[in-house]
Amino acid sequence: MAQPRISAYLPPDIDPTKAPLAFGWRALPKLNEELQSPELLTQQQALMALCDLVHDPEKVYQAIALGFLDNLKTLLAHHDQTVRQKTAEVLSLMALHSIGRQGLIQSGIISTLTGLLDDPVDICRKNTHQIFYMMAKLPEGAGGVLQAGLIPQLVLKLKTELDEIQELILDTLSNCLRVEVSEALAAGALTVLKEKLSHPSTAIRSKAAWVLLEISSHAEGKIAVCKEEVIPVLVSLLGDTHPEVQVNATGALMFANVTPQGRSSAMSAEAIPPLLKLVTEETSEARLNAIKTLTLLAELPEGRETLLGHRDAFQQCLNDPREAVQRAAEIAITVIDWKP
Repeated sequence: MAQPRISAYLPPDIDPTKAPLAFGWRALPKLNEELQSPELLTQQQALMALCDLVHDPEKVYQAIALGFLDNLKTLLAHHDQTVRQKTAEVLSLMALHSIGRQGLIQSGIISTLTGLLDDPVDICRKNTHQIFYMMAKLPEGAGGVLQAGLIPQLVLKLKTELDEIQELILDTLSNCLRVEVSEALAAGALTVLKEKLSHPSTAIRSKAAWVLLEISSHAEGKIAVCKEEVIPVLVSLLGDTHPEVQVNATGALMFANVTPQGRSSAMSAEAIPPLLKLVTEETSEARLNAIKTLTLLAELPEGRETLLGHRDAFQQCLNDPREAVQRAAEIAITVIDWKP
């Protein structure tokens, strides 16, 4: 069932009229003062004006230099939902710029933002996860999320959050798990991700497969993926109607098949036929990953025996316009033709 989109509109009882402030650097010091005002409406209006200003990276730089982040961190815990909503929006807009991401990371705001993970207002939670995602794009930001111990909470939220927010969580996890996977595995991430591979949303299926790809790039992740029997589900996605899902599923399968347990599991799941289908489809975006995965399966005697009868499929790939596909096909043919 489709879910309603998260609305960024303010409650109907809020006057959205902005304070009559001039735009530009002269307005920023005044806005910073008004953020600390005891008057609720003044704070709301200052935040609305600030939302307009921080679309400009130069204003973001100036706001950070003026110490806005300290005041914004305080407002994240405000009793008024509009203040929390607009504060999170300001920070998410700042995070769109590299200077903003760096400033947020250096301010140590991650621990403060965790207070909004259970906020009753959907848009507050969405903006919070948008900030985490943008920060995690940087290695130091991903490290900050890991150091804050957020991974177990993010895994837990995948079970309950709205689809839009789940997508952001998966994006954040894909960046963080590129660095380290132990906490995610201990938190039961594989069980949750395995379920998400069957989600009706194409974006969630695709992003879940990508997170599994990142997990499978680690030695302990490869072992865990095999133990949790994720590989048969990845094989089922090879026939997905959406190319992006196929690409990410074959990528995750390729990394998992590096281990003998992975190859054995893929053979048991009858991965060769759907992989061969992707190889023979010249327009398939998953073609390269499929060839590499089949090359790994050809290292097994039963895999090599099966693929000997489909050597022509790899031969045709030698004419692919992409050099990477040509090279992968050459390696595959060499492995398939090998005789003990």
